[in-house]
Amino acid sequence: MAGKRVLMKGNEVIAEAALRAGCRNYFGYPITPQTEVMHYMAKKMVEIGGNFVQAESEVSAINMVYGAAAAGARAMTSSSSPGISLKQEGISYIAGAELPAVAVNIVRAGPGLGGILPSQGDYWQATKGGGHGDYRNIVIAPASVQELYELTVEAFNLADKYRMLAMILGDGTLGQMMEPVLFRDEEPIEKIEKPWAATGRGGRDFHNTVTSIYIDPDDLEAKNIELQEKYKYIEEHEVRYEAYGLEDAEIVITAFSTCSRICKNVIKQAAEKGIKVGMIRPITLWPFPSKIISETADLPNVKAFLDVELSAGQMVEDVRLAVSGRKPIHFYGRMGGNLPTQKEILDKIIEIHNDPNEGGRV
Repeated sequence: MAGKRVLMKGNEVIAEAALRAGCRNYFGYPITPQTEVMHYMAKKMVEIGGNFVQAESEVSAINMVYGAAAAGARAMTSSSSPGISLKQEGISYIAGAELPAVAVNIVRAGPGLGGILPSQGDYWQATKGGGHGDYRNIVIAPASVQELYELTVEAFNLADKYRMLAMILGDGTLGQMMEPVLFRDEEPIEKIEKPWAATGRGGRDFHNTVTSIYIDPDDLEAKNIELQEKYKYIEEHEVRYEAYGLEDAEIVITAFSTCSRICKNVIKQAAEKGIKVGMIRPITLWPFPSKIISETADLPNVKAFLDVELSAGQMVEDVRLAVSGRKPIHFYGRMGGNLPTQKEILDKIIEIHNDPNEGGRV
């Protein structure tokens, strides 16, 4: 990287990163707290000759993404929670047709219309396939404005590499905060040929067909098996996480995005009280870093896990599966747009330290 750091809002950095990644097709519909992504795209696409459409609905926007992706273009949409819910059918179609695309969800509190304050309550929707069918999305959870930039670029590369949708899962705090960001002079764009794209025959004696419909059950089953094999490969090769302090930790925190930032300060405060705390921060929520969590559960120094989320407890289910009953797992979550304070988390750590087998195990 080179140059000076620039102070920018998270949502605007996402848009700038997408443009730097070669995205020239944006389709969306305004909803708080991600609307700045659209505002930025609306201005910049005109300047660079790209395509910006404020669709009549989220349903229309995701189907426009489908069309642009089918033509081999880098395309993107962004929204927040209830808007992403409306896009689920289109996301499933994108998965079935194996099209590369990027979707951004700056999560707000729910369920229902909820409120515009931050939440992580869309974890299940994002990682378990919120639409119909046996499919997956690559789900990336940045924890800083700098990571919003770097991982948005990476999302486009991964989408093209695996011909599937990559989702940036942030929250209202991350999208609205301003932090310094250092942009690269040149992005690491992977040039991938797309011979499957519907761009005309190009001298061939046949045309490409992009579809997700398979009438014959054996054909559809074969397609599903092919998809599952691809997902298994991704689980083996694309897991990303940050881990520290595990070598002597008595308690291991699992947290992502905004919660992980709060927990980092708590770890220092716990150390001052003589409690050794480490943390595993998933960067890819899918594929989930189950292996490192499982290996950590086998460490003799680890007495318990504490999962911290802005939800009623969604990622904690994947943590529980990885730990597989070998160590106690505790949970602390806030909802409705409330953020946990450092004191709340520290009090929970002290409670667990005093008796790792009690105090709100999940």
